[in-house]
Amino acid sequence: MAGAGHRLEHAAFRLARRVGELLPEPVVLASGAALGRTVGSALRFRRADVDQHLRWAFPEASDAWRRRVARASYAHFGREATVMLRAHRWPKELVLERTRMEGFEPFRAAAESGRGVVLLTAHLGNWEMGGASIAARGVALDVVGKGMSNRLFQEELFATRERLGMRVIEMGEASREALRSLGAGRVVALLGDQQAHRGGVLVPFFGRPASTARGPALFAMRSGAPVFVAFALREPGHLAHYALTFEPLPFTPSGSTDADVVRLLEAYGAALETAIRRAPEQYFWQHRRWKNAPGPELASEG
Repeated sequence: MAGAGHRLEHAAFRLARRVGELLPEPVVLASGAALGRTVGSALRFRRADVDQHLRWAFPEASDAWRRRVARASYAHFGREATVMLRAHRWPKELVLERTRMEGFEPFRAAAESGRGVVLLTAHLGNWEMGGASIAARGVALDVVGKGMSNRLFQEELFATRERLGMRVIEMGEASREALRSLGAGRVVALLGDQQAHRGGVLVPFFGRPASTARGPALFAMRSGAPVFVAFALREPGHLAHYALTFEPLPFTPSGSTDADVVRLLEAYGAALETAIRRAPEQYFWQHRRWKNAPGPELASEG
């Protein structure tokens, strides 16, 4: 049963979504960007974290450049949040019109092979529209989604994904359901860049150790499914358009599970870093990616 606070938050969200559906898209996106900038510059929500993360990731950049990227990252996520206020009603034809694919045909061929595909993405660009664009092109796609404290929000988010053609696997069921989906020849998409609280392995992220979930690598190794990385970057303009890039992640098991998990996750991390460098303002620097990583270097700078 949802508490009064959660019901109030949900009611405010539904009102914002209704307003977002009625206003012209450029107005809604500009308003979302302005709200994001306010959250970052005036309210300074996690701004100290963002500034520190950018110093760690781009130590060679100037302070002015990092400040611009920080402000732009807040604007980006404010804008993309408003995109999702509208996109839950987008028909397949509009999703196809607003997205273009690079390297998609090898991915489609792998998806049609019947072996299943592990698709790794990240909190970069607009991962929700990335999933929608794949589903709109007829690929059977399951996405692993983390639960939320406000179950009303969670139901809305999961329902939006399903309306856009994605089947949702809740995180708590992923160890069983993801392997079942891969065995049925479906694509299983996961966000691989979240800080792993327990059971993670340390792999480099911009040269610093970051605790990373083992699940994506284990799914690939246990199922024998090929692994791809894909990122949906927003393109310039007053309307929401996205370019999706797909890249196979070559991986040959050595027979040592622990070593193979690290190798696969390191390859994913390297691909993600390359994508982030193309559009650093579109990455979710607000997430505490390096939290709990050991070592005196991190402790002295935290």
